[in-house]
Amino acid sequence: MKVYLDNAATTPMDYEVIEAMIPILRNNFGNPSSVHAFGRSSRAIIEKARKQVARLIHAKPSELFFTAGGTEADNMVLRGAIDDLKITHIITSRIEHHAVLDTAKLMHQKDGVKLSYVNVDNKGFVDISHLKQLLEENKNLKTLVSLMHANNEIGSLLPLKKVGDLCNEYDAYFHSDTVQTMGHYPIDVKELGVHFITCSAHKFHGPKGIGFLYVNENIQLKPLITGGAQERNMRAGTENIHGIVGLAKAMEVAHRDMAEHEKQIKGLKYYMVEQLQQVLPEVEFNGDPLGNSLYTVLNVLFPHSEMDEMFIYNLDIEGIAASGGSACSSGSVVGSHVLKQLGIDMERPSTRFSFSKYTTKEEIDYAVSVIKELFRFNKKEKVKRSIGK
Repeated sequence: MKVYLDNAATTPMDYEVIEAMIPILRNNFGNPSSVHAFGRSSRAIIEKARKQVARLIHAKPSELFFTAGGTEADNMVLRGAIDDLKITHIITSRIEHHAVLDTAKLMHQKDGVKLSYVNVDNKGFVDISHLKQLLEENKNLKTLVSLMHANNEIGSLLPLKKVGDLCNEYDAYFHSDTVQTMGHYPIDVKELGVHFITCSAHKFHGPKGIGFLYVNENIQLKPLITGGAQERNMRAGTENIHGIVGLAKAMEVAHRDMAEHEKQIKGLKYYMVEQLQQVLPEVEFNGDPLGNSLYTVLNVLFPHSEMDEMFIYNLDIEGIAASGGSACSSGSVVGSHVLKQLGIDMERPSTRFSFSKYTTKEEIDYAVSVIKELFRFNKKEKVKRSIGK
């Protein structure tokens, strides 16, 4: 049996999305920058998609810029904030995605921007009182707050509205990486008070290689990628027309079925928690899985065993796809920076299981049965070796 439980890394494309993209791939090959009919047709398709996406997040079409994904969009914000908004202070956390962490560090080293880290508790929740303290202590500096809506490894959620109101109180800019939550939660950029949000379509059953950056209409940034006037001089390069159409369709489907899918996926997550606790009483969970947490993510802290380093590979051999942390860092031997920061026992294997609307109860049952057998086998082998001695 093949079981895919790594949807935080990427999701399978929705059939409706594929169907929406196929006619574009077949028929709309014109360059959107060309003035002839072929180009105008492609341009019209892009602008229609922009309006569709903007409507779903309560933005203006002119506030959306299509990118290659979330990492590029995050870089556009942080680098642009330094160069164009004359930001002299960045507040972030130590458990952000590396697209934010590494870029903020570079801005600190390269441009001398002051870098502050807000405290997070052992479940990955931002200390709002400490954030307020950092804003108060640095109120004479021009500040950008960059905090993700949901942590991509443990799922802990940020109260966007509360942070947005706080940033507004101190006249700070607010950027939130919403890559893991876009398409899973309703987002109203005007109500939340965010200045920038980022999106990547492949996290909600859209195509890879396409995302967007929302920039509040009162803010002007210069392009990160230069060499053309595309995206209203904000992002050079011929537009990914079929990707943009796929993103818009994926957003439409996600919002249409959002409540239904949240109920379904949350039920599967809670079910897996219960089943794991039954077959493996020593199991623990990182973050706050049954509380204020992204419903698509479950990070499990398994008991220490002799198969720790091979646990993910053992799951893979049995047909189960999961992650040892962020898929963006797969292959890394340094371990999860998120779990380290939260003080999680790094000697024990932590595994991220993440779900989608395509996940079934039967798949959860199979995954739990495999995990049960892996630990049972490990215990038997340990006893044999002990007797042999």
